[in-house]
Amino acid sequence: MISVADFVKQYDSTLAADGLTFRVEPGQIMGLIGPNGAGKTTTLKALSGVVRPTRGTISLCGLSVTNDSVATKRVLSYIPDDPPLFPDLTVDQHLAFAGAAYAVADSDSRAQELLDEFQLCSKRKTLARDLSRGMRQKLAICCGYLHDPSVILFDEPLTGLDPVGIRTLKETIVRRAAAGAAIIVSSHLLAMVENLCSHVLILDSGLQRFFGPLEELKSSFVDRQQAADLERIFFMATGDKAELQPLGA
Repeated sequence: MISVADFVKQYDSTLAADGLTFRVEPGQIMGLIGPNGAGKTTTLKALSGVVRPTRGTISLCGLSVTNDSVATKRVLSYIPDDPPLFPDLTVDQHLAFAGAAYAVADSDSRAQELLDEFQLCSKRKTLARDLSRGMRQKLAICCGYLHDPSVILFDEPLTGLDPVGIRTLKETIVRRAAAGAAIIVSSHLLAMVENLCSHVLILDSGLQRFFGPLEELKSSFVDRQQAADLERIFFMATGDKAELQPLGA
């Protein structure tokens, strides 16, 4: 579903991504983690076609992000950190616009279901500029879900959400993965990644430190002869790597 091979992105003298290679299959949820400046947002922007790779190939559902940009956007939803909304459009108007842009046949009924699910019905006539940070996040997620995308990319999706919104979002991510979507969640909340994701990719200074199934990753490394949890692996991978030893070493 998501295929990345030898992805490199160079900004002048800064190497933001250096030879990343990974796959996310239908039904999988991949956690994308790393310190600030690791290349996470650059990777998501490249997957969504916002930035062009310096080298390498990226495909979604068998379509080249570079060569088939319009076709890939039809199967994709990218919800960035602090999503850019139209300040003078209401909640209803945002969903109507998204439905028209993606030619969603049952746009009105789908929009109603999403408004109910994310508890936005009382805000449907409210302008985006008058929404709270969490409400704007919920609206962006609803717009992203409206066309039932096969590939979903989240960048810090829990920002601003209240506990009910967090639970709702997690439930929808699991449900959409179970229905066959390939999902990437970039987050600094390691406990959430460990609880939600089936796979993990750890980036550090543009380099791919680890990639694979989460359980395999946790069981493949030991610290003091005990299986390491994701938080310990993260700090070892991006800090003192000498502390992390492969099993049998």
